[in-house]
Amino acid sequence: MDDALISVSTLSLLLLLIQLPATAILLSRLVKGPRRHPPIQPQQPKPELLGSVSVVVPTLNEALRISPLLAGLSQQSYEVREVIVVDSKSQDGTPDLVKAAQQKDPRFRLITDDPLPPGWVGRPWALHNGFLHTAQESQWFLGMDADTVPHPGLVAGLVQTAEAQGYDLVSLSPQFILKYPGECWLQPALLMTLLYRFDPAGVNTEQPERVMANGQCFLCRRSVLAAVDGYTSASGSFCDDVTLARHIAAQGFKVGFLDGAKVLKVRMYEGAIETWKEWGRSLDLKDASPRAQIWGDLWLLSAVQGFPLLILLSYLFLAPQPPQPPLLLLLGLNLFLLVIRFAMLLAIAPSYDRKSSKGGWLFWLSPLADPIAVLRIFLSAFRTPREWRGRKYSAES
Repeated sequence: MDDALISVSTLSLLLLLIQLPATAILLSRLVKGPRRHPPIQPQQPKPELLGSVSVVVPTLNEALRISPLLAGLSQQSYEVREVIVVDSKSQDGTPDLVKAAQQKDPRFRLITDDPLPPGWVGRPWALHNGFLHTAQESQWFLGMDADTVPHPGLVAGLVQTAEAQGYDLVSLSPQFILKYPGECWLQPALLMTLLYRFDPAGVNTEQPERVMANGQCFLCRRSVLAAVDGYTSASGSFCDDVTLARHIAAQGFKVGFLDGAKVLKVRMYEGAIETWKEWGRSLDLKDASPRAQIWGDLWLLSAVQGFPLLILLSYLFLAPQPPQPPLLLLLGLNLFLLVIRFAMLLAIAPSYDRKSSKGGWLFWLSPLADPIAVLRIFLSAFRTPREWRGRKYSAES
């Protein structure tokens, strides 16, 4: 029995050595929250914004979800000069939907990207082609994904904020649309892996290697994108948005990541299985991060998100009585981390649209999915994707 108590105390001390520094890092990030830039608001355009923005949308078999984006872009005012949809030979009628939109709004234009060169991933290649076709008179390039739902006044509000704050590149975190029980439970836990690793949206990050970005709504000065040769620096990246943003930040340009929940919605994936498969394998951000940073992030996520629930459950079923001081300290720390986790759940609730979801109450139980979410990041960190959106890539890509 004494040996068992000694073993438990030793394990408790070891876990404390792992968790205490990670908790300090987490708290240093969370305390920045009150100083963050407020959420972007819809705005009316100003005359000086006339024709200042070229929008580029990459597509590959998006017929089932692109219509809300096309409608939302049509509702943007005269600040949008053109909307270039770069299609990668869709087989599901996506081009027909774009052509129908063009009949109602001449700002829409459909092009097909060139065959994918060696070393390029499809999405950055399509965006790079779109950039090359944008009007040189445009001051801003805005990349948007087919699964986004822009609110009226999004582009005007985004550009006005970028100019007022002096950003060269700014992207937005959206409001996520949830529909099914599994994703209501899993998706917030996966999102939390980002929130724990990086500064909150709306906080300017000084270190280029810690910059966050979201390619679903990605605004960049056209002159800056030209200076870095478009998407070339992110050609082989499966997280091209973060890779490109960090490259631009490293060149000395001002990069921001802001809260866009009031101007942008997104329906990313259908159900928990697709969320696990598609989103989970890019959340590690390995294509944009050095190996040491990846290992550091895996340690942090394990310590502050993956372990707390497991440690507390283990104590309920396995712990000896009475608990020794190291174990009491460990339990207190993990209760504290669990309280933080539920507080974070309250903080991110406005970032979710659950009005039409089935089992939306499972959102409040998403902390129970944290160990699974952290496991997903581990699995992704050591595997290079070979298929994305139905397109297969060789080992050399």
